[in-house]
Amino acid sequence: MRIGFDGKRAVSNMTGLGNYSRLVIEQLALEYPGNSHLIYTPKLKMSPRLSAIDSFFNTEFRLPPEMGLTGSLWRSFGITNHLRADRVDVYHGLSNELPLNIRMAGLPSVVTIHDVIYRRMPECYSPIDRLIYDFKYGRSCRNATRVIAVSERTKRDVVELYGIDPDKIDVIYQGCDRQFRRTLTEEERREAATRLSLPERYVLQVGTIESRKNLELTVRALPYLPPDVKLLAVGRNRKGYQQRVEKIAGELGVRERIVFRSDVPFSDLPAVNQLAEAIVYPSRYEGFGIPVLEALESCRPVVAATGSCLEEAGGDAALYVAPDDVQGMKDALNAILDGSAPVAQMIAKGKAHASRFNNGNMATSLLTTYVQAIRDHRDSRP
Repeated sequence: MRIGFDGKRAVSNMTGLGNYSRLVIEQLALEYPGNSHLIYTPKLKMSPRLSAIDSFFNTEFRLPPEMGLTGSLWRSFGITNHLRADRVDVYHGLSNELPLNIRMAGLPSVVTIHDVIYRRMPECYSPIDRLIYDFKYGRSCRNATRVIAVSERTKRDVVELYGIDPDKIDVIYQGCDRQFRRTLTEEERREAATRLSLPERYVLQVGTIESRKNLELTVRALPYLPPDVKLLAVGRNRKGYQQRVEKIAGELGVRERIVFRSDVPFSDLPAVNQLAEAIVYPSRYEGFGIPVLEALESCRPVVAATGSCLEEAGGDAALYVAPDDVQGMKDALNAILDGSAPVAQMIAKGKAHASRFNNGNMATSLLTTYVQAIRDHRDSRP
């Protein structure tokens, strides 16, 4: 089978959607060496991770031709000519999008929808961004031969908001990078702690510093935690939300106990996770919540928010609080820190729950969806 992938995020995004895209391509290349995996991207700047993908004998990057459409126009329209010329059997839009003319091109297609947060929390997006996302992602759902949702919650959202037949949607949970499964040695942890200047004791929150991720809840609980425990917030500052959090922290007298880090390499996240005393993820809304799964694989106790899909990611291994429940967050973290919570049991349950999100199972499910998309496309033709 010749599988084409939208490689824009795999090449240009070093966080969530990019990590998902690279993981899918890598895992399929490993599990199914007999298939060809063609990665279509408007531009390409090699990095160690991309070089590793390029080193697989059954993967190949494809760029726009020297003459003709380039950039976003090629990705939205011109790419379909390239797909036909390469005799691609199925095309997978890895990050919510398909070429706008994919249906006219007569190719089986699959799109992964990660979330519809722009609909559920419109205040987090500008009007023009909401309009663009709604048009492109909704059209991709309707034009795709099959849709992949990364959680049951996302599937329900796509059915409700875009009127897509639930039988057309496959829920395929993503795994997390295999690096999170390895327990680091004490020496490795000490080296990382020194090199990254990590606090001696800390609670960790990973994710973009923006209102939806709800760092504010963790900050408001911080004054009630032991005074030597700091909050390490790892992620990029978006739309000035960090300044709002810093103002709240100053009013609460805990500004000096918060460490913001936007420069932690992905390869160092396992160490940052494993050195944390607890990992929190109080996001108000997510499509899946990969940091929860990464925390469970890192054998750390987790506190997450209710209300979206984080219960799917954390199962019965995590503690849950409402997104505005300061008392609940305070109590959950103190229970972990003082040992009154069954931390060892939480960690054991976390490993067992995380085993459901096996990358091999993900690859098998993806291939099953590709085969079904090819059949559905064939059966729908006159």
